[in-house]
Amino acid sequence: MLALGRAAARVLGGPFVIGRDTRLSGPMLEGALAAGLASEGVDVALLGVVPTPAVAWRSTADATPAAVISASHNPYADNGIKFFAAGGRKLDDATEERLESELERILAAPPAASSKAGTVTPAGDDDRYAQALVATLEGRRLDGLQVVLDCANGAGYRMAPDVLRRLGARVEVLCDDPDGTNINAGCGSTHPERLQQAVVELGADAGLALDGDADRVLAVDHLGELVDGDQIIALCALDLRERGRLRDDTVVVTVMTNLGFRQAMETHGVRIVESAVGDRYVLEALEDGGWSLGGEQSGHVIFRSLATTGDGTLTAIQVLDVMARSGRRLADLASVMKRLPQVLRNVRVADRDSLDGAEAFWSEVRTVEGDLAQSGRVLVRPSGTEPVVRVMVEAPTAEEAEAATDRLCRALAAALGTPAP
Repeated sequence: MLALGRAAARVLGGPFVIGRDTRLSGPMLEGALAAGLASEGVDVALLGVVPTPAVAWRSTADATPAAVISASHNPYADNGIKFFAAGGRKLDDATEERLESELERILAAPPAASSKAGTVTPAGDDDRYAQALVATLEGRRLDGLQVVLDCANGAGYRMAPDVLRRLGARVEVLCDDPDGTNINAGCGSTHPERLQQAVVELGADAGLALDGDADRVLAVDHLGELVDGDQIIALCALDLRERGRLRDDTVVVTVMTNLGFRQAMETHGVRIVESAVGDRYVLEALEDGGWSLGGEQSGHVIFRSLATTGDGTLTAIQVLDVMARSGRRLADLASVMKRLPQVLRNVRVADRDSLDGAEAFWSEVRTVEGDLAQSGRVLVRPSGTEPVVRVMVEAPTAEEAEAATDRLCRALAAALGTPAP
């Protein structure tokens, strides 16, 4: 991390801002990264525990590169880093490659430190991001809405409840007592069961579940039913379209987006542009086309005119605003799309590239696709980070989806000579 700080200073420049989530290892890694940056003469401002989108916002507002130390929705023992170029955008491939090359050079032969050391200072209280979130409603309020908010014991545990309360919502907060080891532990967007129960027991209008770094959110309706990212994007897309704010009546989603979303958007005359998995690729597509809205099933939603990255608190505000303006229940709004049963399995492989030559497997894929016709779909893709191939099937019923996924996983394991999952 020290060497990475030096590399980032050389490639991205400075001054630099650093934020982190609530993991036990955060301060250690923050210190090492800041020391690396400062050793190259870069001044560093430490934001402390803040959501990832707050760091991206600061990077945009101050035109400075930034970093977030977080492992998002992973368990506390994991940690990692996200970089933003000045202006709040995640790094493009070319910049990532330059950063990696510089890191390798530094690790191979550490250069002498800069003759002028940079400073490392706490950033102090900065309310601008919270104010910007409130301002997205253009003076509208959320008065009268009762909300249960699960902060995942993560980076949004202070800011998210505060912003919702400023807007007038009555907020009951869960999992806002981080101890360094309980981030995402049985809570947040990866474990919404407790939130679902609380919404029903309290008779709340909605529930909202952030992840560890608060860059995504899932919702829960008054019946305790989960409203995922696809449904959130769908209801927001139709609301923006109705108000003339959905540019070119187009929305950007990834290959993992549920077929039910695609069918719903087709019914309402909204065009879909598809990107690779990852909010970075969604944003690239949005900016290339100049479009307004995009995101992922996991709850990363990007309102391009309002933010440069997925933002769980911002998305929560926009969903609640649709409810407040329309006077409709979240369950009613989310019913714009019918979610098809979706089954996703991972098949461990020795070589992900061997998938290309597995003709017997691809023949089986074509057969299953023919059986499903227009009522379902198959998606097969190698993981970008693990030695696994992901096999996903959507079908009219859960039984059909399970059976087709089993069939394809067996075919893939046989074709690649690996144990079936």
